[in-house]
Amino acid sequence: MSTGPAGHTARSSDRPHSETARRTRLRRFLRTVDGVTIDAVYEPGNVVYDGGTPPSTASRDAAPAAGRPAIVVAHGFTGDLERPHVRRAASAFAQYGAVVTFSFRGHGASGGRSTVGDREVLDLAAAVAWARELGHTRVVTVGFSMGGSVVLRHAALYGPEHEGRTQARTDAVVSVSAPARWYYRGTAPMRRLHWLVTRPVGRAVGRVGLRTRIHHRDWDPVPLSPVESVPRIAPTPLLIVHGDRDGYFPVDHPRMLAAAAQDHAELWLEPGMGHAEHAADDALLSRIGAWAAAHAS
Repeated sequence: MSTGPAGHTARSSDRPHSETARRTRLRRFLRTVDGVTIDAVYEPGNVVYDGGTPPSTASRDAAPAAGRPAIVVAHGFTGDLERPHVRRAASAFAQYGAVVTFSFRGHGASGGRSTVGDREVLDLAAAVAWARELGHTRVVTVGFSMGGSVVLRHAALYGPEHEGRTQARTDAVVSVSAPARWYYRGTAPMRRLHWLVTRPVGRAVGRVGLRTRIHHRDWDPVPLSPVESVPRIAPTPLLIVHGDRDGYFPVDHPRMLAAAAQDHAELWLEPGMGHAEHAADDALLSRIGAWAAAHAS
């Protein structure tokens, strides 16, 4: 798939400005540094105000930065921010902070075409930067499957040591059901996915049947792999979550990621869990949200 240098994202001036905005969605199209429009939604989470009267305008405007983190959700391949499984995850995370959901390029109402984990790091960077521009000083990225690989690469490529990219940095990372290495074809679902991505007829099926527009170009150069990214994330807190019945990526993938992180990551191998958002039950999503809130410092 095509690639290019990662950079900081263009800024948006949008801010929630009323009690109504606090309680409802704020939807914007963000623009990545390579010019792709990304459909994104901000939800303030389950904020409870004390007393019978709304807080003053000043206190409302300060609320996002006052302790609650923003959790940015990176969906899997063929998902988008309106899919039921993404909405379910967002609802669970809203118990622990504000939530930003977005659709990767080539998915949903976003522009461009999917590069299946390469330039998607720029989409995530735009969403993280938007969360900070809305006033959140603590941001956690949570990614599933393809999104799980993207949050790992994003954390490795954005940070205080990367001049000009700190607005899009993350304070903690959760990677769920992610591959450790590229080009894996060891399971039937992954062989079908490679057919979908690499064949013209497969891309047509993706566009018409799965509402996913896939780029026709091969990666050149090949992006940093998830397992190569993990050692570069420390000291940012990292949680790796994987099901022991994942039909796409067997458990050697999360174990490889955890080994690459050495002592700088937690690994949760979930008994009976399958793959990504669809397989993550409400209890697991709640545990992930609690971990995110506790580690976003």
